[in-house]
Amino acid sequence: MIMRKVRNQPRTTRQDLVNDLKRAGTTVSKKTISNTLRRHGLKSCSARKVPLLKLAHVQARLKFANLHLDDPEEEWEKVMWSDETKKELFGLNSTRRVWRKKDEYNPKNTIPTMKHGGGNIILWGCFSAKGTGQLHCIEGRMDGAMYREILANNLLPSVKALKMCHGWIFQHDNNLKHTARATKEWLRKKHLKVLKWPSQSPDLNPIENLWRELKVCIAQQQPRNLKDMEEWAKIPAAVCANLVKNYRKRMISFTSSEWCKLLNRMSRIPNHSGRGFESCVEHAQTTRGAEDEQDSDREDRKWEECNRKQYSGKR
Repeated sequence: MIMRKVRNQPRTTRQDLVNDLKRAGTTVSKKTISNTLRRHGLKSCSARKVPLLKLAHVQARLKFANLHLDDPEEEWEKVMWSDETKKELFGLNSTRRVWRKKDEYNPKNTIPTMKHGGGNIILWGCFSAKGTGQLHCIEGRMDGAMYREILANNLLPSVKALKMCHGWIFQHDNNLKHTARATKEWLRKKHLKVLKWPSQSPDLNPIENLWRELKVCIAQQQPRNLKDMEEWAKIPAAVCANLVKNYRKRMISFTSSEWCKLLNRMSRIPNHSGRGFESCVEHAQTTRGAEDEQDSDREDRKWEECNRKQYSGKR
């Protein structure tokens, strides 16, 4: 019962499990629940934030990964990766853990904050296997015209500075400003080859690793103004080259991830094309097959037998 409930509903709390078992006539503590889950290799973790995906997004992402899975490293070395990101100048938007005693709030045990983050900026950047390109601070709201100006003033000079080889490929996501008719026409006139990119796929873009490194460096320095953004240019070219070199590993990891297996299950659901993604997921999760059900029942019986012996011994 415990394993089946946790598998089907990972957000179930220990207290929920205690209450369910109590209604079934078995009294256990939350500590016992934790020990049982740990024995089966499960631990409490923060839910990872991932893009909101519809079934069409999932299929497009898998198609992209399978299409490029066997591309040689030389092909990825031709790509100029790009993206935008938001950065708070004061502090880092992530959880940090410290070791301290109860009510011990020394400065070294705390993270200083400012109202509204002390100011934030939107950045556009690009990089290739040869190093980082130019970093541009976006002022105001970016529209299609501003985006094309950014490409003209930053992308093309970056390509020249990094000495990209003939036939280089430009990567950007499917933001409306990127896919606007005027932007496509501008790219066509400049004779730029664009990598066809699946929507909702920031995790497939290696520039996300560089954004993280940049944000950590800036958070440590706590810059006083919007101009203090020199850390981007200081990222070693070897780091960029290593990200590109390991891109095939990223593809392999992606295609072998658990939710890709879930998609394979959904492909066997009758008439799944007319369902929403959430209903397909729910259907796939609740129809795991006879083997999974038997394993779960066997584990529950074993746990109940051990629990019965434990309590009979106490009496």
